[in-house]
Amino acid sequence: MRFEITHRTSYTYASPVRDSFNEVRLQPFNNHVQVVESFLLKILPAARLRHRHDFYSNVVHHFEIIEPHSTLTVESQLRVITSNPPVIAPAAEPWPLARIGEALREPRVFDFLQDSHFVEMSPEVWRFALDATAGQTDTWQAALAVMRMVHAELKYESNSTSVHTHARDVLRDKRGVCQDFAHVMIGMCRALKIPALYVSGYLATESASATHAWMEVLIPGLGWRGLDPTHNRPVDETYIKLAVGRDYSDVAPVAGNYKGTTDRKLEVSVKITPLS
Repeated sequence: MRFEITHRTSYTYASPVRDSFNEVRLQPFNNHVQVVESFLLKILPAARLRHRHDFYSNVVHHFEIIEPHSTLTVESQLRVITSNPPVIAPAAEPWPLARIGEALREPRVFDFLQDSHFVEMSPEVWRFALDATAGQTDTWQAALAVMRMVHAELKYESNSTSVHTHARDVLRDKRGVCQDFAHVMIGMCRALKIPALYVSGYLATESASATHAWMEVLIPGLGWRGLDPTHNRPVDETYIKLAVGRDYSDVAPVAGNYKGTTDRKLEVSVKITPLS
């Protein structure tokens, strides 16, 4: 599938601010299921853009605006071609759960087995994970069971949480948004010693108007595979991956700091257009 996506983040400050330093993670990955045809990032007030790759291979643009300004707009425009990842048969058992410790032989896996800023492997999370996977002997089937449990136990409720909500609070209140569903599932998988990472991106639906979040688990021999607990399904060609990390704190689309008023207004809009 081929998509054109415009993502605009706008800040309006009650009084001028200055010394604004920002990082942007809006340029999608290029990989075997996703090819970026074009990408353009615009900043107003105009600023010089630089970019680098972070520890998790995300493309990170960064810029600074020293002069006083009352508004800030970050807009990305991209075209991307996606395809379906290789399908795992519903009843497949590609890797024994009893041998999941061997996943540590894979590169850069350690971070995705630990507690992180929004995720912790508490006794409650571990118990929840064990209940979800009772009787499972395969890593992939265990991950699917965790996804089904998260989807069944949590209620999707817009504006019920914020980007600063911890997974422990989501489990307590049993409600949240896509970010929270991903955080809870990541914690449960890590508690089972299944490497799990957070993904930010887009889900191309008719009503898409925001970023989306899901997660990936590492299945030895197959690699990283995406699962979306919010919708209770593996990812397919309608998902566009922007960035990955331990949790949301590693992948915020726009993050930064500045000097000045904390009284500000934030508006975010996303437009996804399928192309023939």
